[in-house]
Amino acid sequence: MTESDILKALSNVEEPDLGKDIVTLNMVKDIKISGDDVSFTVVLTTPACPLKDMIQRACVNAVKLLVNKQANVHVNFTSNTNTTRKDVAQILPGVKNIIAVVSGKGGVGKSTVAANLALAFAQGGAKVGLMDADIYGPSVPMMFGVRGERPMMKDVNGKGFIIPLDRFGIKLMSIGLLVDEKNAVVWRGPMASSAIRQFVTDVEWGELDYLVIDMPPGTGDIHLTLMQTVPVTGVVIVTTPQDVALADAKKGIAMFGQAQINVPIIGLVENMSYFTPAELPENKYYIFGKEGGKKLADEYDLAFLGQIPIVQSIREGGDKGYPAMVGDDPISKQAFEEFASTTIRNIAIRNASVPNTKVVEVFE
Repeated sequence: MTESDILKALSNVEEPDLGKDIVTLNMVKDIKISGDDVSFTVVLTTPACPLKDMIQRACVNAVKLLVNKQANVHVNFTSNTNTTRKDVAQILPGVKNIIAVVSGKGGVGKSTVAANLALAFAQGGAKVGLMDADIYGPSVPMMFGVRGERPMMKDVNGKGFIIPLDRFGIKLMSIGLLVDEKNAVVWRGPMASSAIRQFVTDVEWGELDYLVIDMPPGTGDIHLTLMQTVPVTGVVIVTTPQDVALADAKKGIAMFGQAQINVPIIGLVENMSYFTPAELPENKYYIFGKEGGKKLADEYDLAFLGQIPIVQSIREGGDKGYPAMVGDDPISKQAFEEFASTTIRNIAIRNASVPNTKVVEVFE
């Protein structure tokens, strides 16, 4: 066996999301051959790649079928999360992807979706941060069990930086960590926008594969401020199946799809899709209608990222500070894992096929 033999065989292994073979994509490194033993490293586009096992099997089969059926093939994995950010030397230089989770209206479970998406990314091996940008209704402190805790400050060359809290392996920042939860945040738009800019520029996020941002509901000042401050990789839109929620989700789609914003939409996820009782895990009761989110995604030619059921443990976990992804309910965990898997694949496709992300310019 020679290195060229191995590369020729592996050129038949396709990266499913990017549609090209792993040799052309320069994903194969460190080929070592000793007798019938061959090892090499495949560089994935994300440490949380859901297709790792499939790629491994395809590599082993390619070498055995096309080079040496007696070969002992050892496939190692590493990752280099793909990114299209152009401002890496300026704001958030260590953050490769910024994912905003948005909704057209409140009450659709956007914060629950954002929290469990971030946790699923982290459990897949990625470095993840979660920014709670919902200034008027922050949910992260309660959902992660850090109510009453305060972040530390760090001085860097005379400038103070906030150190985000670490919980369940992800970095957290929320206005709820800075103000008393009994006090309402009564701020005009410019003050809220200033706080969001500080969460971006004055928090030491460090090296992250993904910064997930839980946005406030609707379309307004904070959304525009964020898009004008940093180039967002893309947005995930959260809706529920009923018509009134879908009507508001269309406004979110319109905001990010129109020319003046033009931020890529990673896809749409339907929350509260159906009710599954714990004692009847195979049963699905479509309380709010059936597949409204999927039909909306099809209407706008968006990726449909998944369906999240109504499960009592999801609500209980959020109230007690243990989101579904760190709980022990298999139904909710599977739903969020499948949603995160589809999302991370669509982020990789977006980074490989859509022009570089830029800070949005909004002309008033």
